Amino acid sequence: MIVAIVLAAGLSRRMGKRKLLLELEGRSIIRWSVEAVRREVDRVVVVVGPGDSEVRAALEDLGVTFAVNPHPEAGQGTSIASGVEALDPGTRAVLVALGDQPRLPSDVIPALREAFERTGQSVIAPVYRGTQGTPVLFGADVVPELRSLTGDAGARSVVRRDASRVELVSFDLPMPLDIDTPEDYARLV
Repeated sequence: MIVAIVLAAGLSRRMGKRKLLLELEGRSIIRWSVEAVRREVDRVVVVVGPGDSEVRAALEDLGVTFAVNPHPEAGQGTSIASGVEALDPGTRAVLVALGDQPRLPSDVIPALREAFERTGQSVIAPVYRGTQGTPVLFGADVVPELRSLTGDAGARSVVRRDASRVELVSFDLPMPLDIDTPEDYARLV
């Protein structure tokens, strides 16, 4: 089983308002992001902050599981760790994806999955025109490292810990935009 953990507990400080609920062609940004990963994995866990009923409502009909990060202000690493707690024992791999990346190209996740099956590497990361990005696929053997993450660097430390276990998948595409500021949102729409 391959499970996606979609990070949706951020505080949207740079946006100034709930960015995941902003609309794009009639759907919320979080819905676009979840739908992009949902069709490529066996299960989706969306990490939200305490009492986040709005994101839950935006996704209520998609059959996703929710995990709560009790301290989202402590950073993205804590959201990843919270999502890992919701994994099933038979999980073979975890795809860590951003809730604010609604325009992920459709061929990215299948290419990461193919590289995981072909190489057996523990970490499969996309590289967009020379820049490493997201989402990243992690084998079950590194889940304990994900579980212990803290701070705002996300899973970068897990990716960088041992280059011999990382497979990079190159895409001749620009880095998919993640929506952090009003300017990002304006570029998107």
